[in-house]
Amino acid sequence: MLADSSAIHLPVLLVDDDETCCTMMALTLQKAGVKNVHCLSDSRQVLPFLQKHGAALALLDLAMPHLSGYELLGMIRHDYPGIQVVVISGANELGRAVECMKLGALDYLSKPVEPNRLVACVNGAVRINGMQGELLSLKKRLLEDSLDNPAAFEAIITRSGKMRALFQYAEVVALSSQPILITGETGVGKELMARAVHQISRVSGEFVSVNVAGLDDVTFSDTLFGHKKGAFTGADQVREGLIARAADGTLFLDEIGDLDERSQIKLLRLLQEGEYYPVGSDTLKKTTARIIAVTNHNLSERVAEKLFRKDLYYRLCTHEIHIPSLRERSEDIPLLLDNFLREAALSYHKNQPKVAVRAISHLLGLSFPGNVRELKAMVYDAVARHTEGDLTDLSFDRRQGERITVPVSIAADSLSEQVIDALFGHFPTFHEIENYLIEEALRRTGGNPGMAASLLGITRQTISNRRKPCGVAEKSGKSNG
Repeated sequence: MLADSSAIHLPVLLVDDDETCCTMMALTLQKAGVKNVHCLSDSRQVLPFLQKHGAALALLDLAMPHLSGYELLGMIRHDYPGIQVVVISGANELGRAVECMKLGALDYLSKPVEPNRLVACVNGAVRINGMQGELLSLKKRLLEDSLDNPAAFEAIITRSGKMRALFQYAEVVALSSQPILITGETGVGKELMARAVHQISRVSGEFVSVNVAGLDDVTFSDTLFGHKKGAFTGADQVREGLIARAADGTLFLDEIGDLDERSQIKLLRLLQEGEYYPVGSDTLKKTTARIIAVTNHNLSERVAEKLFRKDLYYRLCTHEIHIPSLRERSEDIPLLLDNFLREAALSYHKNQPKVAVRAISHLLGLSFPGNVRELKAMVYDAVARHTEGDLTDLSFDRRQGERITVPVSIAADSLSEQVIDALFGHFPTFHEIENYLIEEALRRTGGNPGMAASLLGITRQTISNRRKPCGVAEKSGKSNG
């Protein structure tokens, strides 16, 4: 089954002079959920078709009369660089297929084409097309310092350039149907970010939240997937799970790093196939919910410790938003302080107290292991105990965290400067922006230069040339030493 058939808006074009082979591939893709499949048996019709209809993906047989797949590949890459191309080769054409990969083909299939391999190929093209759009949108936001949905982030009080850059990234990935992993220490605002993503995505369904920490596998399955009547003792009626309640909306999985190992397998299937079984039922159900998972753990470390499945980790972190700690954005402390003072004063029916300058300096020097949540608790406690005069550093001593030396950087004159400083530390050259986008594309494609080149609409050689001056070699198994 195709992971996200809704993401294919343009045709998938199959080109093969063997009409039987073409029809079989079309049926396989339609069965997997691809609705817009078009077959051509005459290679001379390909370019006119693309000019009129476009395509999300073109699958080309290499050995065809008139125009070979090899010739068509070059033409498509030149005239339609945004279209992904997969070549189909016979057993004696593998060398030619490898040449096609070097020219920019996304992948190749060998005849006879295996259905699972064909669907996997299309899945890969869908992901690449989605990431291409995201990178273009991210590039636009970085250069223009624009936010299309500032109201969605109003609950996150900040003047930090790092946070502004995260908002821009969140706007890009919010429109994707792929899962999002939000990481960060306790109290940084992970759920607020998740709700902002839900709002931006403009989905029609609910935001449904569940904390999965401490749930055994049976409870997890029943909570998420529901059960049929008679599934177990006490199951007197059918109950839909939270995944059904989140249909066309967002399922928010809190503390995903603590998920039971057996439940991890079920979640992986849900993410990969978009399918699940209610407890006690053999009827397969599909989900239209978008998954957002959050954790304060370092999941890569938990993978190394065999506490979290590697395949599930890679599936979850298609899009990752890491929220910095409060000590990494201490310029937000005065803003947050003023907001929490106002909230606390209203809550306790008091006048908002003033804060001595020394008290602000004191707060700027704390490490805040509990981050924004800890600062809020500290302020509420200080206001509750306050009777007269200004709040001083002593007013915040009862919940004092460890003292540290924190470099305080009050925000630059414009948010644009903050975003640039957060990414580069200075005003970047075009060369530096190019390098940033190349490294981001490589990160998203797992270090694959060919896929990164497809994302950026450039050649693999261009990526190689851009990286060599920095002393960074492509993964080839060779040492620079």
